[in-house]
Amino acid sequence: MLPSGWQGGRYDIGREEGLKMRIKENWAGLLFSTPFIIGFLLFTLYPTGASLVYSFTDFNLFKSLKWVGLDNYKWIFEDKDVWISVRNTLYMVVFATPVTLIAGLLTAQLLNLKVKGLPIFRTLFYIPSIVPVIASSLVWMWVLNPGSGLINSFLGMFGVLGPNWLLDAAWTKPSLILMLAWGCGGTMIIFLAALQDVSRSLYEAADIDGAGSIRKFFNVTLPSISSIILFQLIMSLITYFQFFSQAFMLSSLSASGPDQTMQGPEKSLLFYAILLYREAFVDFRMGHASAMAWVLFVITALVTWLVFRGSKKWVTYGGE
Repeated sequence: MLPSGWQGGRYDIGREEGLKMRIKENWAGLLFSTPFIIGFLLFTLYPTGASLVYSFTDFNLFKSLKWVGLDNYKWIFEDKDVWISVRNTLYMVVFATPVTLIAGLLTAQLLNLKVKGLPIFRTLFYIPSIVPVIASSLVWMWVLNPGSGLINSFLGMFGVLGPNWLLDAAWTKPSLILMLAWGCGGTMIIFLAALQDVSRSLYEAADIDGAGSIRKFFNVTLPSISSIILFQLIMSLITYFQFFSQAFMLSSLSASGPDQTMQGPEKSLLFYAILLYREAFVDFRMGHASAMAWVLFVITALVTWLVFRGSKKWVTYGGE
């Protein structure tokens, strides 16, 4: 005798019981998702919405909101320090992005060669990227010290007078780019994974055609990892539009002690994110800082969109 509910060779639990099970499963999933949902609402959605409101107000954390309309946005386009910070930030976007990408790609290419002790070399090249930014910045402040730094001392052995890396406005940003190139281990690891995924048959076909190493690199390697290059390019652009940590360390310390202006020699280290931080947490002008944050968001989103649009001409994906 078949049990009740057995129909057509299968056990039909009924539409109502099936619905109850789905509801239980949905509640269980919602319960496990609760920590993320609460964190998203409290630490992402609410601050984002609040900053949009603050951008139209005069607010300094110690008094009630005062609606000022578009005054904060007008201030952005009229303040000289804002334009200086924009120029400094664009310098990093234009120059640091290709330098770090090329450094990471070339390092990955070298570490993709079959040589003895390869795991050791890979570890050594990756270590700088996991050193805390504050610690590495302090080390580089010593390395780049104009008088007793490691680089200038080495150059002095050959009779070369090294530049004032951290005291000359012309050298402060190149110093930062040098620091970033040294810590490109994260970029290198992603490129290395992409290089190892390139089909060996493509290289074999290139060998048959008589292609050399350079030709294989430009005609086989780069097109094969173009999607990864696009990813790295976008992430680098977003990072350098918000460039902060290393510059904050160099600009907030001077020979005489802490520097509350955080701008460096001739304001050469006054980046957009640093000015935003100064407006918010030094001068307590939250309205100005919030407006700056939204302008930065719009600019970053626009540049990212343009890069995606332009990528159709040079990026290929698997199967294409």
